[in-house]
Amino acid sequence: MTLAATYWLRHFSFQSATEDRYFETEPGTRILARCNWQPEPQRRPTLVLVHGLEGSSESGYMLGTAARALEAGFNVIRLNQRNCGGTDHLSPTLYNSGLTHDFHAVVRILIERYALPELFLAGFSMGGNLVLKTAGEMSAAAPPQLRAVCAVAPSLDLAAGADACDTRRNCIYRWHFVSKLKERFRRKVMLFPQRYSLDGLDSVRTIRQFDDVVTAPAFGFRDSSDYYYRSSALRVIEQVHVPALVIAAEDDTLVPFHPFRDPALTSNPHITLITTTHGGHCGFISASDGPERFWVEPRLVEFCLQHSSL
Repeated sequence: MTLAATYWLRHFSFQSATEDRYFETEPGTRILARCNWQPEPQRRPTLVLVHGLEGSSESGYMLGTAARALEAGFNVIRLNQRNCGGTDHLSPTLYNSGLTHDFHAVVRILIERYALPELFLAGFSMGGNLVLKTAGEMSAAAPPQLRAVCAVAPSLDLAAGADACDTRRNCIYRWHFVSKLKERFRRKVMLFPQRYSLDGLDSVRTIRQFDDVVTAPAFGFRDSSDYYYRSSALRVIEQVHVPALVIAAEDDTLVPFHPFRDPALTSNPHITLITTTHGGHCGFISASDGPERFWVEPRLVEFCLQHSSL
């Protein structure tokens, strides 16, 4: 299901009406938001979508969920994380799995500048970790406009996820992610040679090695273990105070299932946990044709509708 969902060709007519906006989340850093607005957007709920590792606003699950949400009456904003979607030049910094600053900033901008009355955050894989971590950091101080968050196959325990990706059975995924990460970092070195160096990059073969050589030093972490611990949503999941939907598959080859049994998650009354036997990593392809084919997309929209008063 993981591969099928990735390569399943779908066409979405709404893309022709997409508007690009840039949010400055800190001095010198802008992120690209691909926006689709309803008539009178200040009277509609808004769904903000966050992609996974080496994904973008054009990833299939982002487009599929956007289409369902637009049909249901939502404004939809598909965020590109720093450096993703061809935006390497818009920030001197890299991105990482715990960099929630941008999402705090986007929520604030959408409330204060755009006067949007209801916001929903939904993330996939790495993006799921980020939206849950954002909600946990906000805790009871989350703005009332943030009505709920959703996470599909979130990498709640980054160390466990990195180690799973680096196993032999996931060699194809490991090669894909490591090669893409190295390719992106080489572009970054070309853009900001005074800030970054290629030293040690050629020896990188695994996700953890990449994070030891590149991510940890770039963000002031001691090493990859320190980065994974401090950036994992599981560390703050018990502090989530807004309604949250978490969807995970037991056969997810990239995100181990055991973190979803953690009492910090299962005992939080604000979290609705849905687990399935099958689904792969962000796949969840139904045997039935039609609107339920990509099963997880309508689940996200339904959850958000349940927590909208508009």
